[in-house]
Parts: sequence; C-alpha cells; structure tokens
Amino acid sequence: MPDLSPDAWIAIALSFKVAAMATLWGVPVSTVLALILARGRFPGKALFDGIIHLPLVLPPVVTGYALLLLLGRKGLIGAFLDQHFGIVFAFRWTGAVVAAVVMSLPIIVRAIRLSIEAVDARLEQASGTLGAGPVATFFLVTLPLAMPGILVGATLGFAKALGEFGATITFVSNIPGETRTIASAIYTASQSPDGDGEALLLSVIAAGIGLAALVASEIIARWFRRASS
Repeated sequence: MPDLSPDAWIAIALSFKVAAMATLWGVPVSTVLALILARGRFPGKALFDGIIHLPLVLPPVVTGYALLLLLGRKGLIGAFLDQHFGIVFAFRWTGAVVAAVVMSLPIIVRAIRLSIEAVDARLEQASGTLGAGPVATFFLVTLPLAMPGILVGATLGFAKALGEFGATITFVSNIPGETRTIASAIYTASQSPDGDGEALLLSVIAAGIGLAALVASEIIARWFRRASS
C-alpha cells in the first residue's frame, strides 16, 4: 500500500479547512432559515422551502455552474464584488467554501427545522407573556431546546462539506494547493495511470471521516434525548 503524496496531505488539510469554514458560516444562516420555515407563515413559503432544498435534487455540477454565473469574475454578483471590494470567489479556496455552504445548507436546515418544530410552542408563548420579546425568547427558550438538532445538523453539514465535489470542481476547478480537496484529489488520482493506490487510500480516509460524522451525530442525538428525559 503506497504512502500518500504531499499533495494528497495538502488536499486533506484543505478539505478540513473548507468544511470547518463552511460549517461556521452555514450553521447561523441555516438556523435563521430553519426558524423562518418552522415558525413563519407567509405567502410563497413552499417555494422558499423548495429553493433552499434545491441543491439536494439538482445535479451538483448545475449548482456549481449557477455559482459561476452569479459569483464568477464576470457573474451578476461576482463582477460587482470584484470591482468594488476586490472580493473574488471563483478558482479560490474561499469559493470552495461557498460551494460547500450551498451544498450542505439543505441538510443543516432540515435537521434544525425539525428540532425547532419539536419545541413546545407553549413555552415560547409563556416566555412572551412574561415580557420577553421575540429575540429574547429565541435565545433563551427556542435555541437551547433546539440545540440537539443544531449540533446534529452541524455535524452532518461538516461531513457533507468535507466530501463535496461536483459543485466545487465546477465553480473553483481543481487547483493543487488552492482548491483541490479530498474529493477532487481522489478524482485526480483515479485518472492517473499509477494513482490507484492513492485514490484508494483517500477514499478510505473520506469514508472513515464520513462514518465518524454519522456516528457522532447519532451519539449527540442520543445524549440529548437521555439528558432531556
């Protein structure tokens, strides 16, 4: 069994960096979206819900191409960000973070939404009658009770971001040391005549990390269920 090349270790480190940043950005955004979907009553809610979960059913390469059209150097938003703020996402590791956030968002939102919907609305109403405003009620009542779903969503979102491939390679390409993550490193190794061993090792590592995340999410959910019973 061959050892991993230095480029493969760099890809692993970059994957953890991208997944960690995607989780840090994705969880707060997902929490707000989940709260809107769980408690909000407004026209077009079904369409809003569908747009958030669209990356789950779209081919990842379509999501990546859409990101390129929106956030590329000549994209609708990307051109404005580049010209006025010097912010560029395309073909940068930060773009890999954006792709990972978009692809992991539906999973995180769903976990948090289910957790918020499980919170007894009467507790939130009681908080309101005691003088707490909506923001205070959210942070003092809803958020602590929904924490199991938030942690599970964060864990699953991290795992999804770590293994993201289709949208990432379409939006930011496969640049060694910049945008090459575990998934794209596996693809590169599998296309090389002598890269089968490295592709296998990286696949085992990726599968192990994904399995560890799934086990961790289940342990977290069980721990909170026992603590709340």
